[in-house]
Amino acid sequence: MNKKTRPLLVLKSPCATASGYGSHSRDILKSLYELDKYDIKLIPTKWGDTPQNQLNPETEFGKRAIGDIITTLDKKPDIYIQITVANEFKPIGKFNCGITAGVETTLAPQETLIGCNKMDLILVPSKFTKDTLQQSAYNKIDKQTKKKVGEIRLETPIEVLQEGTDLSIFTGKYSNTDILDSPDVPSWNFLFTGHWLAGALGEDRKDVGMLIQTFCTVFKDIPKKKQPGLVLKTSTAGFSIGNREDIIKKIKNITDKFGDKAPPVILVFGDLPETDVNNLYNHPKIKSMVMFTRGEGYGRPLAEFATTGKPIIVSKWSGHTDFLPEENTVYLPGTLTKVDPTAANEFLLKEASWFQVNYSVAAQQLYNVHKNYDEYLEKSKGLQKNIRINFSLDKMTEQLGVILDKNIKVPEHVSLVLPKIQKL
Repeated sequence: MNKKTRPLLVLKSPCATASGYGSHSRDILKSLYELDKYDIKLIPTKWGDTPQNQLNPETEFGKRAIGDIITTLDKKPDIYIQITVANEFKPIGKFNCGITAGVETTLAPQETLIGCNKMDLILVPSKFTKDTLQQSAYNKIDKQTKKKVGEIRLETPIEVLQEGTDLSIFTGKYSNTDILDSPDVPSWNFLFTGHWLAGALGEDRKDVGMLIQTFCTVFKDIPKKKQPGLVLKTSTAGFSIGNREDIIKKIKNITDKFGDKAPPVILVFGDLPETDVNNLYNHPKIKSMVMFTRGEGYGRPLAEFATTGKPIIVSKWSGHTDFLPEENTVYLPGTLTKVDPTAANEFLLKEASWFQVNYSVAAQQLYNVHKNYDEYLEKSKGLQKNIRINFSLDKMTEQLGVILDKNIKVPEHVSLVLPKIQKL
């Protein structure tokens, strides 16, 4: 099919931003380019206050993406794909597909369901997200009679499209870099990667504060020269000096409780290129990833880190359980608790529940992985193979192609061939 007869596909997404949604948007775009079936145009959007600097014109992908950007849409696209939170979905194409990470709790907001129902197809990255969207429901109340007249629930078809890990970037190999080369950084470190979001101590979505406190509690009595470190690749939303100072203050508020006994907590702050993130994951000083997360739609950093084959210590709940096999993962048990008012917002409803790890078990597992590292390293090797075979970007491209072919019927251009008329 030549380009003039290809279906027009418009992708509206935060494809240029330094965010999880931005990374996923770029991967979807790479997959669409690889499928080579559509005339693709891009409408970039913002994502909070995150930088919009991720389309590099020096790369082949970045140059092509920038060239496909449009500022106005002068015709109705055959296919319209929007990647964002679901309450922002708006159908503008002949076929409309919404891609969203969905939810991190047990209950999707009403506005999320309403937004999903505006589209023809919803794609989410995990079974957890799909199940939560399908199980969420609200009473529909008549404004005049105040009586229930129905329910608001998901009515649009929904499918799981995993997020694919780009193995050309996350190689499982380390290249020389000055990250963590300071002599103040121990030779043995746990790594946490993720945003430090709103919420009191023990109530933010990634539970970063209690991770730091648990880590310090476990290793405070070990001789200084033998203490492991905890490397935090974290930020709020942006990468300003003010953001950095806020993070440092929050760390200090916790470590100060342990005085001189506090083991080292190292902040890696800033907008790192993905190649540097890969080097951080594979750095010889990084031995294990740890995350006390309360809920993930997918858990992209966990999938990326799995390419290293190093141990992962993580909550046993939500999206990442799709791609982290139990036999290779150090899963942490816990219980469902209500979202705290200090963390609640329009997406994290105070009526919803999410996961809280058992901190005593988590402390024991931190100690075990550090003490018996070779044993846990052997157990975790299967993580790398699983991601490479089942959760790569190539695998996502294949799945996306199947889903689009199955759900979208775009009329093909047929050339009109007239019969030849013989001259009398």
